[in-house]
Amino acid sequence: MDLGLHEKVIVVTGGARGIGLGIVEALAGEGAIPIIVGRSEEDNRLALEKLKKKGSKGFQIVAELSRPEECKMAVDLTLQQFGKIEGLVNNAGINDGIGLESGSYERFMESLHQNLVHYYLIAHYALPSLKLSKGAIVKVRRLRKRGKVIPLPMRLPMEEEMR
Repeated sequence: MDLGLHEKVIVVTGGARGIGLGIVEALAGEGAIPIIVGRSEEDNRLALEKLKKKGSKGFQIVAELSRPEECKMAVDLTLQQFGKIEGLVNNAGINDGIGLESGSYERFMESLHQNLVHYYLIAHYALPSLKLSKGAIVKVRRLRKRGKVIPLPMRLPMEEEMR
């Protein structure tokens, strides 16, 4: 299948393991250049090696996305290395089990930073480049059903599309 992704620079948060790694591999299989952004240098390196063994391109950035300055750094490094961002897959997050009965204000705010705030920050910093390239943002959300996590990709329209 040709999705028209050849040589497209696409940032994938949480791209070193699980659903994110599957997304990275699919993008690479389409000829894209996935940028793996994750907190574990070891996991990122292993994912990148896997791509390169198959002859695909890629790049990895170590970033703790619950820290706003590291979200900006990830976008800045991508732009320094490639000069553009043509797609963003916001996939990173953890199932921390925080809820009304099982949390506190402090843990809830921490959960927001680990699972939501970085989606906004990465998209915010990448937006100028995404607008220039007419790129897209995809947010991966997870639905729990009978103990299984089901990924639900969702394309977010750019502001111009919403008007």
